[in-house]
Amino acid sequence: MLLGVRHHGPGSARAVRAALEAARPRTVLIEGPPEADALIPLAAEAEMRPPVALLAHAVDDPGRSAFWPFAEFSPEWVALRWALERGVPARFIDLPATHTLAWEKADEAGPEEGTGADSEEGTGAGSGADGDVHSEAGGGDGSGGGDGVGRVRLDPLAVLADAAGYDDPERWWEDVVEHRGPADGDALAPFLVLEEAMGALREVYGSGGHERDLVREAYMRLQLRAAQREFGVDGVAVVCGAWHVPALRSRPSVAADRALLKGLPKVRTDMTWVPWTHRRLARASGYGAGIASPGWYGHLFGVRDRPVERWMTKVAGLLRDEDRIVSSAHVIEAVRLAETLAAMRGRPLPGLGETTDAVRAVMCEGSDVPLALVHDRLAVGDVMGEVPEGAPAVPLQRDLDRIRRRLRLKPEALEREIELDLRKEIDAERGRLLHRLRLLGVDWGEPVASRGSTGTFRETWRLRWEPESAVRVAEAGVWGTTVLAAATAKAEADAVAAPGLAEVTGLAERCLLAELPDALPVVMRVLTDRAALDTDVGQLAQALPALVRSLRYGDVRGTGTGALAEVAAGLAERIFVGLPPACAALDADAAEEMRRHVDAVHGAVGLLGDTGGASETGGAHGMGGASGTGGAHEMGGAHGAEGEDSASGPTQAEGADGAEGGDGAGVAGGAEDAGGGGSGVDGGALRARWRGVLRVLCARDTVPGVIRGRAVRLLLDEGELASEEAARLMGLVLSPGTAPADAAAWIEGFVGGGSGGGMLLVHDERLLGLVDAWLTAVPAEAFTDVLPLLRRTFSAYESGVRRTLGELVKRGPGRTGRTTTTAQGVPGFAPDLDPGRADAVLPVVRLLLGLTAGGADGERGEGGSGEGDDGDGDGAMVQVGSGDGGLVGVGT
Repeated sequence: MLLGVRHHGPGSARAVRAALEAARPRTVLIEGPPEADALIPLAAEAEMRPPVALLAHAVDDPGRSAFWPFAEFSPEWVALRWALERGVPARFIDLPATHTLAWEKADEAGPEEGTGADSEEGTGAGSGADGDVHSEAGGGDGSGGGDGVGRVRLDPLAVLADAAGYDDPERWWEDVVEHRGPADGDALAPFLVLEEAMGALREVYGSGGHERDLVREAYMRLQLRAAQREFGVDGVAVVCGAWHVPALRSRPSVAADRALLKGLPKVRTDMTWVPWTHRRLARASGYGAGIASPGWYGHLFGVRDRPVERWMTKVAGLLRDEDRIVSSAHVIEAVRLAETLAAMRGRPLPGLGETTDAVRAVMCEGSDVPLALVHDRLAVGDVMGEVPEGAPAVPLQRDLDRIRRRLRLKPEALEREIELDLRKEIDAERGRLLHRLRLLGVDWGEPVASRGSTGTFRETWRLRWEPESAVRVAEAGVWGTTVLAAATAKAEADAVAAPGLAEVTGLAERCLLAELPDALPVVMRVLTDRAALDTDVGQLAQALPALVRSLRYGDVRGTGTGALAEVAAGLAERIFVGLPPACAALDADAAEEMRRHVDAVHGAVGLLGDTGGASETGGAHGMGGASGTGGAHEMGGAHGAEGEDSASGPTQAEGADGAEGGDGAGVAGGAEDAGGGGSGVDGGALRARWRGVLRVLCARDTVPGVIRGRAVRLLLDEGELASEEAARLMGLVLSPGTAPADAAAWIEGFVGGGSGGGMLLVHDERLLGLVDAWLTAVPAEAFTDVLPLLRRTFSAYESGVRRTLGELVKRGPGRTGRTTTTAQGVPGFAPDLDPGRADAVLPVVRLLLGLTAGGADGERGEGGSGEGDDGDGDGAMVQVGSGDGGLVGVGT
């Protein structure tokens, strides 16, 4: 009994069940890899829930793999469950995976792409519908592992649909199979009709471009003969793609079949069950044997009656969950419209097309936006299967399953976001697991920006488990048998093979995030060697931010980062020395890239100064030390009176009368100054050196205008450059003696959209007036040259900023005398700060930070807080102490 089916066809699945019940065969043969015979009993376990897939991979190269997916409505799955429920032997009879995976390896040597894990095109339940794009096992004769470059492969359903006058094969299949009831009294009638149609096609088209099907069919015939000898001719039922039925019905000689199988390549393989998803069954995912709407087909298979009414009810429920107004009357009218459309189109029942049109018109009010949600959530769906724990798996997969169960992380096909608070042990472990998996190439989670919090103690992850992740885990198994061991070995290998310094620093950051203490020494050794030899300032500038982030991440996780701090400080010093020469004589593109490097280094130096003082033994655990503006910065490990200048207390690297002038902030970090075993990085000295570099950049005429403008802006924002001085420098640059293109580049660097320059012009009309005067004086012949740069600069501003600037220019900048640089200060504010009003907010600040009230004498005890004078003669330094040794400084 040959039962030709369409893979993943609910109509075929119902017909197979009826035929098996009627014939009661003694054995069932199913199209699929015979290596999976030992896995068949697992399909009967309660924990096995489709969609699932058989995964085969090469033992020596787990990345070479193939899938054979099964859905609840797959005819092969129905046949398998029928046999298990009735105790009937079931076997897979397709060409072994040991040959199909070897075929893939041979195909990779040719000009085509191998399908690998991404094709999930299996020879069994996952292969083509009934020969349509039969796309066999990953590298068999699938889309990429095929029968020759450029060969046209026949789609049998498309040919039959075209002969019947249909332009859509799916609609034709629904009309003739899915929407037809079972034949009265003859369960085999649908199969006989389909076999006749496929026989006619094969007489005309032969193999239809599926040349390797001839080899597969030879193997299946040999297995069929063996089963018939064992169980009798009438005791065998075969469930396979309808395309193969005419070939199995024919009986070439045994010698001819064996000749086709002689000399096939082999590769040692392992096989197991893995979860699958409806989304991966969809043809849109690249699965050649897929169907357009797995969720719709699953609905047709699962409901016993009134499929259209039940579908519309599901749609209404989904739209109501999305806060759309859908009533019972909408459901009734949508059903009526779908039935009317089906009658007008000559269809036996409304199909997905009719129901979709009805939903759009009645429930979505003609909008395709909610309709897209219906298609994504229902017509395709995010259903994910499950496999029992007893299924074979590589040791790494078993360790991963054990960890995720302990951490209560369930793989889900539906994308979701989770917030991790790294101060909680379980969240910290979850973060470490996800980071380790990313190191191994298993992208179960993707880090995204946190909403509502920018603290380093919080992480946000977007999770989504894809079936291919099982292959990635198998591939990563070559690095170790546990997640920790595999991630450590992979990180060490990646460090040695990293092409550049930036890659090594990024790897060091990832090792800290993943907490790989055994891998970090190797990475640091490679990092030190590369940093000592690399002379490219651009490469050094790319590497520094990742190093500084690593210092902060190390603090929040309690990881020692002394070696990283030393490397970061050395890297920063080399950048300071090499940056001015590297900025000379650059073209426009190189200057823009160097400007980005300057921004990155500026942010990194600021963080390095804050982080450098954190003591590993007594420093802050969370935000990396104390920080403040306008006074001394005290390390979290210091004890004693705040404001007292003792041997183990804070020292001032740069005060109000420092070398650079102005209200500079100083940080004295390290073990010497903080009283702990810190890194010894002097943050204040680094910041002072960096400010000196910025002053050099803004004064050199050989430096491109975009870099000079950005250097002036950074100094202005840091308070190291008075507004009057910035206005003077801008006036010099915008004078008639400067080429318009260079002046426009300077403006781009100074008030570029990404730096908040629009608000600077809004609130400092003196600068706006300089820009306006220069722009109106640009000669006509030069205006077209500077216009693109200016347009790029100002178009990056928010619409409200652009509108305000337009109003100010229309009125005339400076006419009201409103400016932030006058001696009287900002209108509405006193010339100086009011310490009394500033002190009044301290209780609220403590409440927001969750700090307990401290002593009134300025002393800071365990879990307490205090206020004290910084002793530098430059105003009050309000310090709020936390129990873990951290400080928050607010300069007053």
